[in-house]
Formats: sequence, structure tokens, C-alpha cells
Amino acid sequence: MENELESIFSDPTIQDPKASSVNLRARLAAKQSALREQSSLAEAVIQNQVALAIRQMRLPNTGQPFPPVLYHATNLPKELVISPRESIRLAKSISLDAEMNLDNIVALENEVESKTDFSALVVNIGGVGTYPAMVSDTADISFLLETVAHEWTHNYLDIRPLGLHFSDSPAMRTMNETAASIAGAEIGRTVLQMFYADLLPSRKQSPMLYEAGYRGQFDLAKESGAFDFRHEMYITRLKVDQLLLENKVQEAETYMEERRQYFWENGYQIRKLNQAYFAFHGAYADEPYSAAGEDPVGAAVRALRLRSRSLAEFLNTISGLTSPDQLFILINAY
Repeated sequence: MENELESIFSDPTIQDPKASSVNLRARLAAKQSALREQSSLAEAVIQNQVALAIRQMRLPNTGQPFPPVLYHATNLPKELVISPRESIRLAKSISLDAEMNLDNIVALENEVESKTDFSALVVNIGGVGTYPAMVSDTADISFLLETVAHEWTHNYLDIRPLGLHFSDSPAMRTMNETAASIAGAEIGRTVLQMFYADLLPSRKQSPMLYEAGYRGQFDLAKESGAFDFRHEMYITRLKVDQLLLENKVQEAETYMEERRQYFWENGYQIRKLNQAYFAFHGAYADEPYSAAGEDPVGAAVRALRLRSRSLAEFLNTISGLTSPDQLFILINAY
């Protein structure tokens, strides 16, 4: 239902999404209330399964995950992401009310953009690396496991040099988020193999797993077999970067809207594609072709994982780094 609601507000052919979604929003609220009543048992099961996978992968030297795997499924706060229009950079992110509806979201984005020279986007987040971690409600077991593992990785890194330097720079944020995305994907898949083998995806999951978790809505019925979302988004980012470098801001924004509609036509229902979108999603550079474009930091993190004998070795190495320069020196030393 959340996907359907997002789809209504993303569809360029729907003139009044608020009026078109009244009944759907009421049903969604009732369903969310019922799910919250049954969450405690499910959380205990998932925590135990993720912990078992972590032990099997020999991630902690002690034999037990530390910190212990703890999370709570809840309705997470939304996040307002702000980037300069003339460049792609996370200038600020602000937590918002979890219950904020799409009408107010669109109004807030429009207000920020009309009163400032910044690009704005309100995103749903899939998890928050507090302790216990907060994870969004979802019926997708693959996404849930990966998100729980992703946030546990942040908890793991938070007490080590890499995590302690998370906020030093956009590059350090990219190092942390990319490492957590890589680990989350590997741990999540291990849990699926151990306990839910019949649910293992036969094809790669829908892209953009994280806004620390937001998924661009994906309509399988519309997908062309020849359409590669990540590669197309990568191409889009490169073109936008070039236009902004040439100070062609309006041309870049027109191009992004054209591309958004192109993604829509191919089954990817992105509500808004702008500088703030890339500033947020660009930090999750666990795949070579993505919204990160030609970001060298994400590429270096991926290279470190490829050169590590195991996920445990990778996390042990990267967790001790405190700057991108240390990462580049390490990669160049191989």
C-alpha cells in the first residue's frame, strides 16, 4: 500500500494525488496499526537469525556479535535533504515528523526551493543507526534482513575509528554508508540462505535499497528486459555533474525531470529527481554504477572489499580508517 501511495504521488498523469488517495491512506493507517501489535515476536526472531549469521561469518573476534543485534520496527522520521542547486552536495539534513503526509512533503519541498537557492527532497528512511537500531515496517523479508544488518554494521562501526569520524566530511559519510551497505547485503543474503532459502531472489533486487532504506518504487510489469536502472542512473548523474560544472543549472534540472519521466516509463516510479536526490543516494556507492556517479571513494571501498578474503577482514580493515586518504593509500599499496 505504501508503494501504491508513492506511485500515485509520482505519476505525472495524476492531477490531484491527494484526492485520488483518500481511501488508500485510510487503509494504510489501519494496516500499520495492526502490524505494530505483532512486531515484538518477529523482532526477536530476526535479531537471533541475524546474530547467528554474523557468528557464522566470523565477524566478531569474540564469537558473539558486539554490539548485540537489537532493533525495533517503527514508523521512522522522514528526512529533509538539502543540496545547493549549482552543485551536488549534502548541505543539510533535517529529521521530520514520521506522520508527515505527501501533501505536506510536497509543500515543504516547494517552499524551500522557492525561498532559497537550494534543491530539496524529503525521503523515507529504512533505518536509523541508534542503539537499538530503528528499522521501518516492511513486509519484504529480504529488505528487512538487509536493513537490520546494515544498521547493525553502523552500530559496529560507531565504536570504531571509521564510525567515530562519520560526520567529518561527505567522503567519510560515503565510506561508512558504502561499507554498511556491502556488509548489510552480504549478511542479509546469508540469513536468507540459512533460514529462508525458498525466498532467495532469483534476480537482483530493486535498486536504491537505502535512503538508508528507501526503495524507488518498481513496477515489474513495466520493466523492459533491456533496461538497466543502475547504469541509467549512473549516466544521468554523469550528465548532471557535467552540466552543473558548466554552470548550466536550469538545463541540468530540465534534464533530470526528463530522466525522471524516462525512469517512470520503464517501471521506476521516482517521485522527484534533483540535486538533493543525488546528494543523498550518492553516499550509498556499493555498486559500480549508481547515483554516486564517478565518486572515487565508493569505488575504493568496493575495491577494498574485493581484495579482502572475507567480510570479516574487510570490516576489520575499514573500521580502523579515519580519512579517505588512508583508504586510497591502502588501495594503492595492493
